[in-house]
Amino acid sequence: MKVISKLAAAGVFAVSTALTGAGAFAAEYTLTISSWAPPTHGINAKMWPTFTKMVEEATDGRVTTDLKLGIAPPPAQFDLVQDGAADLSIIFHGYQPGRFVTAKMIELPGYEGSAEAASVAYWQAYEKYLKQADEHRGVKLIALHTHGPAQLHTHEKVTQLDQINGLKLRVPGGVGSDVGAALGATGIQVPAPKVYETLASKAADGVVMPMESRKGFKLTEVAENVYEMPGGFYRGSFAFIMNEDAFKNLPEDIQQALEEKVFGEPLSRAIGQVWDEIDQEGRQATMDAGNNSINEASDADRAAYQPVADEVTASVIEEVSKTGVDAQAARDFIAETMKSYGK
Repeated sequence: MKVISKLAAAGVFAVSTALTGAGAFAAEYTLTISSWAPPTHGINAKMWPTFTKMVEEATDGRVTTDLKLGIAPPPAQFDLVQDGAADLSIIFHGYQPGRFVTAKMIELPGYEGSAEAASVAYWQAYEKYLKQADEHRGVKLIALHTHGPAQLHTHEKVTQLDQINGLKLRVPGGVGSDVGAALGATGIQVPAPKVYETLASKAADGVVMPMESRKGFKLTEVAENVYEMPGGFYRGSFAFIMNEDAFKNLPEDIQQALEEKVFGEPLSRAIGQVWDEIDQEGRQATMDAGNNSINEASDADRAAYQPVADEVTASVIEEVSKTGVDAQAARDFIAETMKSYGK
């Protein structure tokens, strides 16, 4: 018996038979992954292979994966997995406004620390505070994570905070959209895979995304300048999700191994490490491009941004509190956990 999606049976193009190759021919169970990012993006080049390696090692090669690209756009991934058309996917919470309110807690500006620290803090905060909102009902949540601090990427150089006012910016939804509006930008929401063409066609003046996008979405070609706010303007919230029946159909010993060695904090930590790695690759790509620049916010701009960040934070805490979650406690827990991470 194999756990294979309906789309696999329909013959949808597969990028590879198994992401790591280890144990590919001996595996008893194959989990089908739906991924929306470009083929060479870190999600496909590093994150899913990391997940697959962890799964294969935890199950002694009895379980492997099959990666498929382009099955559906990013906002459709949750329903795709819930309906059983794929066994696994990664979702970005901001693509579905109002559906994942508590995800905004990790997106707030002002947190200090790496994506690894943020992802571990996120999972722990979920277990302690956010879980009760039950926003991922219908699928099995197996990891929560965030990219590094998001910065402003534009074609025309921006060197001052007040230059953002009036710009037409691609924003991701969630706190990223809240921050853009607070700074006077006109927001355009398009999925990340559409960012390159949106900027190339001049449909937007810029985009607010993490540094990994410089390489992952080729922003070095269409947004040559970065305006960098220490700590970022926001952090994006992601989840790894799994079809509930696909998990239940696995033998109990495999389920136990995955729960103990892969799912939850171990996977969240590992994927956070990948985000940190590809953020550095994006920064390096910017420095290597020759015609790109990174312009760090001045002390005056940092001070001017703080009231904006405080206002957005207060609004989000009020919004999340309406779900019954102790939002202030969750925010404080995340901040303290990140600050002390690794010490």
